[in-house]
Amino acid sequence: MRSRSIGRRPRSAYPILLLLVPVLAACATDRPTATAGHVTESPSAAATAGQGTPGPGAAPASASPAASPTSASPAASPTRAPLRHVFPVDAKNVAYHPTHSAYPGTDIFADCGEPFVAVTDGQVLEVSRVDRFTKRGPLGPYNGGLSVSLLGDDGVRYYGSHLSAVADGIDPGVRVRAGQLLGKVGHTGNANNVCHLHFGLSPECQGHDDWWIRRGVIWPAPYLNSWRKRGNRGPAAEVTAWQRRHGCPKAPATTSGAG
Repeated sequence: MRSRSIGRRPRSAYPILLLLVPVLAACATDRPTATAGHVTESPSAAATAGQGTPGPGAAPASASPAASPTSASPAASPTRAPLRHVFPVDAKNVAYHPTHSAYPGTDIFADCGEPFVAVTDGQVLEVSRVDRFTKRGPLGPYNGGLSVSLLGDDGVRYYGSHLSAVADGIDPGVRVRAGQLLGKVGHTGNANNVCHLHFGLSPECQGHDDWWIRRGVIWPAPYLNSWRKRGNRGPAAEVTAWQRRHGCPKAPATTSGAG
């Protein structure tokens, strides 16, 4: 009788594979996978980093409401400070009438030599440093004697005449500030030897000498009343309305009165 040798039966690998599957799966989850040369982070790694740049159309992972364009408060629009106005004669002892003969204007009575100053910021327009008035000459063009007109930044022309002197450096085109010296009160022109400043408000009419407009087209007294009390009432609206109605007349309605 032949004897059989009893050998060991090979063990099945199936149980071992069952133990290795969870381990391999865990390693695969934690390891970046390469796809066509691009490394994609696992969700846990991306959340931990938090520093990546989101792709096109992707919203940030944690966008705060303040960062949203719709929730941003609009920037405040800058507001321009109102133009400053001051009384045209820098003196305490002054007087003026609310009306004027023949056309709108105001005679401001003050001692000769008192400062005539810029009512507001602007640019010097016309300057007369020579007294050409004569009783035998034409009535109107030279009535003001020595004078200065200023185009304010508000579009109003401010005119002062009968000066005894025009300040140095005050020439057409020069920029001045409110309160800056333009000249000195006097009695040149047809002032009848009475020291005063003839003051007029008008629009600028370019292209010709418009002394009949320059001498004044609206009544200054309401504005002088405000400036004397350190108010800031401006004549721009009334001057603009006058020009809309009248334009720039090519000839004076009357040749009488101060200039």
